[in-house]
Amino acid sequence: MQAIIQTAPGNASTLQLGRIEMPTVGASQLLIRSHAAGVNRADIVQREGRYPAPAGASPILGLETAGEVVAIGTDVTGFAPGDPVFGLVAGGAYAEYVLLDADLALRKPDALSWAEAASLPEAWMTAWFNLVEHGELRAGQAVLIHAGASGVGSAAIQLARRLGATIFATAGSEAKCAHCRELGADLAIDYTQQDFAGAVKAAGGVDLILDCIGADYLDRNLAALRPDGRLINIGLMGGSSASLNLGLVLVKRLRLQGSTLRSQPLAVKARLTAALREQILPGILRGELRLTLDRTFDWTAAAAAHTHLEANRNLGKVVLTFPPAVAQTEVQQNNPQE
Repeated sequence: MQAIIQTAPGNASTLQLGRIEMPTVGASQLLIRSHAAGVNRADIVQREGRYPAPAGASPILGLETAGEVVAIGTDVTGFAPGDPVFGLVAGGAYAEYVLLDADLALRKPDALSWAEAASLPEAWMTAWFNLVEHGELRAGQAVLIHAGASGVGSAAIQLARRLGATIFATAGSEAKCAHCRELGADLAIDYTQQDFAGAVKAAGGVDLILDCIGADYLDRNLAALRPDGRLINIGLMGGSSASLNLGLVLVKRLRLQGSTLRSQPLAVKARLTAALREQILPGILRGELRLTLDRTFDWTAAAAAHTHLEANRNLGKVVLTFPPAVAQTEVQQNNPQE
């Protein structure tokens, strides 16, 4: 089958269309014929050689898939060939066929396009995991969401609004700040024009910060937190090493926590999949929560999609789309049990 491959880590130009072996479906897996794949910052970091795939996962990029089931494992129930599904994978989505664990598969509603479905898992599961489970965000509290116009940020703003929180968001332009306000941010701060920590402190501080920047923002994040505040770091776009003022941590009784979704056990991902199915997807279908699909690229133009994301031109999610017809012979040859 065809896939987006690399011969060596590097910039977006290292992404090339090539051929790899068809994956063989495991006992608890679905084999999916790809129709769409989400593009994430994690893909860029992996492409650069700084975020290797977990042991046992496909080295091919891509953490979100949407497509048609073409084969099922021997232990799978509730799914059949032909079912339209989407879900989170540990890797491999930039390919014509991808393996999806049955516990992480969701049925695609007719109301969602393939691209819309593929835009959901990583962003919304990350937002739920870190705002609800780790962050314990409650009505009446205040939250600061960095990169508010990103896929995760766009989801987190809406989820925080649904939870009844006061929302501060940072973004890199007035257009992106407007996007954040449209989604429900009470105050959107253009970090290129204003010190976010000063603005947040002037407004009374926050109880929780969701941060994908890391080192460059650490001191200002700590300053913006209220006593007993929580800082959850989900990315390192601004570096991985910084000095920590432990005195401030002690005096304000702060909690600092790192969080990644990709390395979580299957049971955790299955729980988050259930939250997406039961808590988020119904709100999207009712129009209470908004899809934020920025644009799509043909999957063979993955390098252009990465360049678009790296240039911070997106408002929400970027997704790769696949042509509708892919030969079935390879599936039959590599999965004879089907």
